[in-house]
Amino acid sequence: MMLHAYRVLAIVPFLMFVVASSGDRSSNFQNCVSACYGDQCHPWTTHSLALRLTRWTCTDDCKYNCMHMLTDSAIRGSSTIHQYYGKWPFWRLLGMQEPASVAFSLWNMYYHIQGWRQLRSRMPSDHPMRPFYLTWAIVSINAWLWSAVFHTRDLPNTEKLDYFSAALVIMYALYFTVLRIFNQYPTRTRDGNHTQRTSAFLLWSSICTAAYLAHVTYLSVLPRFDYTYNMAFNLAVGFTHNLLWLLYSLPASLPLIQRFPYKPRTYRPSYTSKVVVFAALTTAATALELFDFPPWGRIIDAHALWHLSTAPIAKFWYDFLIQDSLDDGWRESKS
Repeated sequence: MMLHAYRVLAIVPFLMFVVASSGDRSSNFQNCVSACYGDQCHPWTTHSLALRLTRWTCTDDCKYNCMHMLTDSAIRGSSTIHQYYGKWPFWRLLGMQEPASVAFSLWNMYYHIQGWRQLRSRMPSDHPMRPFYLTWAIVSINAWLWSAVFHTRDLPNTEKLDYFSAALVIMYALYFTVLRIFNQYPTRTRDGNHTQRTSAFLLWSSICTAAYLAHVTYLSVLPRFDYTYNMAFNLAVGFTHNLLWLLYSLPASLPLIQRFPYKPRTYRPSYTSKVVVFAALTTAATALELFDFPPWGRIIDAHALWHLSTAPIAKFWYDFLIQDSLDDGWRESKS
């Protein structure tokens, strides 16, 4: 998958949230919130600046405090820790609902900023894939920014911005992967004055644009967000992305594609095996999502660990893209 196809099996969004959970459905929780609202939510009630900036209402604050009060009671009695509104109980920090996931999202964003800088400084300015890799890096930076915002405050708008941004990363990763694997990127004419675009390039660009717009439109017009469809869409696109890069890494004895424009099909640099390592790492990172458990210390859960693990994978992928772009197979022999 590619590096934000890694977020795909993500992304980013493969957790399935439900409208209600066992915790918020309980009578103890509902009675606690009602009592809190009656005692504390008045026109003159004020909150700290951090809570106001992150849009915590008095009702939200009551739900937060009741959630932790009941969680404290469950821990003391060695009882089951419940989820509330589809989420585990986390300690907030400066208004952030999931501070660990916020920090790890920003760490991922940092690696993509560094990757963007590396692409700009090390990738040849005339390389046909340069604009696509740079665009993907920017799209990834945007996605991790919205991931941090979403984990700061889980609201309908921040949720959609997080999910739609992640889907764009995945879709764009598949888009440029097809261009790279099948050599359908635009090329310059010999005089360097014009850019040639194949009909396949134009068709593929149109298909990807239409698919993404249809995806966003469908999820936007529904009365309730379709988490199952969103997960299926991202998994399908991410799986296809990974499959194509595994095709790129096949041994030279299986020359199904021509990896480089100026080398034969049998040409296979040793570093192409990094794709297999990448696929294994992203799969292992995504598997963390399967081990859902109450957060350690009400700070770090499986999803936060997934965010933590994807950051170094991003650096690994950028290094591979740059190494691939510097291969002699991109340069026409002068002899």
